[in-house]
Amino acid sequence: MKDKHIIEALGKTKIIIRDGNVEYVGKPLIKYCPIFYKYRGIKKITRKAIKENIEFRIKDFGMCTPKRKLYMEKYLSYGTSEIISSLLQDKILDCAVMVCDGAGTVIVNDPMLAQGIGGRISGIISTTPIETIIKTIGEDNVLNKKTAEIDQVKGVKKAIDKGYKSIAVTVTSVKEAIEIRKIAPRACIFAVHLTGISKNDAEKLFEVADIITSCASKYIRKIGDKKALLKVGRSIPVYAATKKGKKILLKFKTAKKGSSNSYGQPYPLI
Repeated sequence: MKDKHIIEALGKTKIIIRDGNVEYVGKPLIKYCPIFYKYRGIKKITRKAIKENIEFRIKDFGMCTPKRKLYMEKYLSYGTSEIISSLLQDKILDCAVMVCDGAGTVIVNDPMLAQGIGGRISGIISTTPIETIIKTIGEDNVLNKKTAEIDQVKGVKKAIDKGYKSIAVTVTSVKEAIEIRKIAPRACIFAVHLTGISKNDAEKLFEVADIITSCASKYIRKIGDKKALLKVGRSIPVYAATKKGKKILLKFKTAKKGSSNSYGQPYPLI
């Protein structure tokens, strides 16, 4: 299978990486993201800025390459991987079903591995197998080591078959969340990568997910500000849609010192 990784980053811009090189950068959907301004000094999101940022990630921690660093420290204040990592560390979760470049859907129970997989990676649309990554995670913890398939529903089923009880899972669509809720009613569902989500889907997410990241979504913010049981974070709010989600965010919030700095919201919200 030829090496090819398609991701969506910096406002859901489509990016293709092949053999460690940035082959294609699409048109950015937003012009500004507070995360990339804070950590990388990017004042305006352009194709050039995106290409440079992805090249930096490839060089810095081997994203989408055999040199991928998979064990990392916490990165964001209220990022999904940071929350999941803390829950694994505190033994509140048994495992997390996540998506990793070079491996696809994976099952993780190591806090630093969960952080390394998700902490500095944007939405992965498709990926191809990278042997070193799969071996580090463990072949038995990868949904499909031959194809690096991404299917969170199958990933949750595999986690259940492996005997895990307290399971977290990241999803990027309402359809996934609904299917997972049916097969694993007690799973903790984290909805991520939601820039551009429709109003209808955003409303449905608040009915099935536990924790929802706002990304650059105008509808997640509007609905979350009205319906959520708890909201944390300023520039890119994270919402608790259930009592379970609220309990998790409250626990995580009290463990954080927090920051008074605000870098504004993504622009435009879509």
